[in-house]
Amino acid sequence: MSAHGNASPVSPSSCSDLIFPLADTRMNLKKYFVRALHRLQKGPGYTYKELLVWYCDNTNTHGPKRIIKEGPKKKVMWFFLTLLFASLVFWQWGILINTYLSYDVTSSLSIGFKTMKFPAVTVCNANPFKYSEVKPLLKELDKLIETALERILQPTHGDPISPLLLNGSNTTEGLDLELWNQIPLVLIDEQDKDNPVIVEIFETNQSTTGNQTAAPPAPTNVTSEEKKYKLAVKLCSHQGSNNCTYRNFTSAAQAVTEWYILQSTSILSKVPLQERIRMGYQAEDMILACLYGAEPCNYKNFTQIYHPDHGNCYIFNWGMDKEALNSSNPGAEFGLKLILDISQQDYIPYLSSAAGARLMLHQQKSFPFLKDQGIYAMAGTETSIGVLVDELERMGYPYSDCTMNGSDVPVKNLYSEYNTSYSIQACLRSCFQDHMTEICGCGHYMFPLPEGVTYCNNEDNPGWAYCYSSLRSSIRHRQICIDSCKETCNDTQYKMTISMADWPSEASEDWIFHILSYERDMSTNVTLDRNGIIKLNIYFQEYNYRTISESAATTIVWLLSSLGGQFGFWMGGSVLCLIEFGEIIIDSLWITVINVISWCKGLKQKRARAQYPDMPPTVSELVEAHTNLGFQHEEASNATQEEALPPEPGTPPPNYDSLRVQPPRNPGTDSDTESEEQRPAANHHEDASVWAE
Repeated sequence: MSAHGNASPVSPSSCSDLIFPLADTRMNLKKYFVRALHRLQKGPGYTYKELLVWYCDNTNTHGPKRIIKEGPKKKVMWFFLTLLFASLVFWQWGILINTYLSYDVTSSLSIGFKTMKFPAVTVCNANPFKYSEVKPLLKELDKLIETALERILQPTHGDPISPLLLNGSNTTEGLDLELWNQIPLVLIDEQDKDNPVIVEIFETNQSTTGNQTAAPPAPTNVTSEEKKYKLAVKLCSHQGSNNCTYRNFTSAAQAVTEWYILQSTSILSKVPLQERIRMGYQAEDMILACLYGAEPCNYKNFTQIYHPDHGNCYIFNWGMDKEALNSSNPGAEFGLKLILDISQQDYIPYLSSAAGARLMLHQQKSFPFLKDQGIYAMAGTETSIGVLVDELERMGYPYSDCTMNGSDVPVKNLYSEYNTSYSIQACLRSCFQDHMTEICGCGHYMFPLPEGVTYCNNEDNPGWAYCYSSLRSSIRHRQICIDSCKETCNDTQYKMTISMADWPSEASEDWIFHILSYERDMSTNVTLDRNGIIKLNIYFQEYNYRTISESAATTIVWLLSSLGGQFGFWMGGSVLCLIEFGEIIIDSLWITVINVISWCKGLKQKRARAQYPDMPPTVSELVEAHTNLGFQHEEASNATQEEALPPEPGTPPPNYDSLRVQPPRNPGTDSDTESEEQRPAANHHEDASVWAE
């Protein structure tokens, strides 16, 4: 027996059983669609007026019923009342929907208690570099500013300022004039407010151009208060250009500091990063003592980063390499205690006018922007900082334009090289640096660089200071960055309560300075003094933290309940009333579509009648003209054919109206009657078949 011996063949009856149900299903679907088509072509079966009357008589809304059931006067009254209250409903609905789409939020404040992570603490020296290390680079710059200050402070009261000749002058011998001319300082004489006179501090024997002139003799009747000159920084698009701007300052001290920062930025931007780190304050020299709670710590527990504004900065509990530390208890005894040496005697005289330590409390893995959010700790004091924690939780789109991690911000975060989290300060600075590189062709020294871009300096980019000043004062570019950057949806802020006291006291300063000097330098001599020592105490005031969270002021539940409340109050309606109203709208559209189709058909028929001047031929005439073989246009040929051919049996044209699809009759009808009714139809079909043959 073969392997297929047990397989039974498929019988024809089983195939028919599968085919016939499928055919019946197709027929039923075809009948259903045909009936639906007839129903659509027929329409609802009533007019607009009948539809409106039916709605008013059957709706659950109170007003429309009274319009059709009351007398003529009350009909008018109820019509206007219904129209008025319906308008009020739609007006209130518009207000509610607009309120919901405004996506307002409400802020709630909650207070919790838990063990919290100690914040990251960043400490820097107010002076970015040791003057002893950076002095060779800034030597020419210091000579220029010292000579300029002598020139500015030289004249006595009543004497006008005249430019100092550079050629043949012993005072200016050995000065780097090229460095000065790149970004010079000038004096502005504003005795005549309408025509101020710009006086060059240093001037060669060559004639001046543009608005650079010598000051005229001072009038004898001018008092010393009116003879004041303003010091300004002159910025030009390129050296020797007349396209210049002057940055005025009310104090010469501000002007000198701004000028020195611009010039030193150009010089230091060409120094490699590792060399700048070496010239800054090292952790082992700056951090003299450290204590966290009851555990001792030292400079090795700090992470070093280079900050362009403050040089070497050191971060405690940053959380990059180790898990963030928790605070065991609130109070000063369980916080961080530091003793810092800022070495004020080694400050750069014209760059850092403030002495002290710059510190900031921030979240773990976030970059410290000390210029914006940092605070100063004064030398010779003990500064105690009590910390309170505020957690902010903002709602995202569409309630507020915040971001979770900065991935949806169109600005590339240049601070990502530090592996830090997104912040709006990082975004604003990255945006400014992008504009700087795009417009000025180089990057500013204070911000990270994009790939393939170098820092600005006077040699390679002579007009960078002019471009930087114009860009910084541009409201348009500033607004572009503000619109592009977003706040973070979740943020932690540290509120600080600061108190200070002199430290050490006069009674204890001798032994304290002896001990600290010995621990730092292994020296028995006192190498520290009050002007260079700072003590810090940073701690949680309490473990209570505040959470400020946003929630939606309006929700979809509020919207639906408010819409239903207004509709029920003014019209006495409900959701079912809205469904009824939607029903008559659908019926009205249905009637409109049917009327448009009928109008199009009538228009088509009118165009067809216009093609025939007389009445169009009937179907029987068209059939006879097509099938009568004896039909000829000439009368003679017609007569010949009539005599030659036998007469054709006359078959009337079919009545096409009788071919309309009729529903099947009930099984209970009389068979005789049915046969009698079917007999003419059969004869009719036979005649039609004969005619077709």
